[in-house]
Amino acid sequence: MLTAIIMAGGSGERFWPLSTPDRPKQLLNIFSDKTMIRETVDRILPIIPQENIFVATNELQVNAVKEELKDIPQENIIVEPAFKDTAAAIGYSTLVIENRFKDKLQGEEKIEIAVLASDHLIKKEDEFREVIKLAAKEARRCGVIVTLGIKPHKPETGYGYIEVKEENNLELNKVYKVKRFREKPNQETAEDYLASGKYLWNSGMFIFTTETIFKNFDVLMEEHTEIFSNIKQKINNNVQGIELANLIREDFENFEKISIDFGIMEYSKNIRVIPVDIDWNDIGSFNALEEVFDKNKAGNIVRYCNVHELDSSDNIVIGKDVTISLLGVKDLVVVKNGDNILIANKFRTQDIKKIIRNR
Repeated sequence: MLTAIIMAGGSGERFWPLSTPDRPKQLLNIFSDKTMIRETVDRILPIIPQENIFVATNELQVNAVKEELKDIPQENIIVEPAFKDTAAAIGYSTLVIENRFKDKLQGEEKIEIAVLASDHLIKKEDEFREVIKLAAKEARRCGVIVTLGIKPHKPETGYGYIEVKEENNLELNKVYKVKRFREKPNQETAEDYLASGKYLWNSGMFIFTTETIFKNFDVLMEEHTEIFSNIKQKINNNVQGIELANLIREDFENFEKISIDFGIMEYSKNIRVIPVDIDWNDIGSFNALEEVFDKNKAGNIVRYCNVHELDSSDNIVIGKDVTISLLGVKDLVVVKNGDNILIANKFRTQDIKKIIRNR
């Protein structure tokens, strides 16, 4: 029984001012006429039915998510009552899914869950769906957590890496044992990773059975397991959404704020990875647009606005219903959304969230 948790609780701070707390990046139609979360749902519908797709979000965004995804059952929109990072969010969502389907399993059937981001770009959708099915089969058969590793084509310093135990060059769509997860490297280390042929970019996508993930919580995150036990007693199919969030709010506040990567993935001994080439981009900052959109004759990327440019190149310019003039500037990000305007050095976009927090 294949299900999905689409993680849609992020605030997309590095995409401010386009992205705001109540309408973050996943609810924007940056790359097509569809929002990113709509693209994510449509991408998996051929292999996962609507009733098996769940969305984990928060109280600020829940109404916008419901409005955007009217085909997804409202009871499948899981509301987190506090921001406690992905370990709590994934564990809680898994409890909801387990409660929903546990009495519907037949024979040796298990509940498999694919944890997916709501704001990633994946162009090779057929290949993506095939590898999700492969990962689910491996997760069910071997009782392991499977992640998708993006085969790198450049020494990227903005991604975490996965080191594979095999010494030889890795084959696509084949399952390998993970040696360890690596933090974002410096340029020299990233070049070494690329040259070795045994490192992959960490996509942040995970596939497991409910049984396997809770075994890992039991061993590696005992305090989370204790809180899950309390929450489990309060979950039933008649209480959902905001009402359920209110019911478990006090329990949720007791979670340590920690990601699933730091809590489980870096320490678990039963992780597998599948190298993939799915034309993936996590769209982590405005700079990622350079890998998605073509530049104009002056070397600028322009979206949704008119630009007058003179002696200006390698800029990223975004603004609805506005004309922006560039004179003698290079390597800038210029974004206008409503009354908010961002003008940033292109090489400092990772720091956008710092100025938001200091406003």
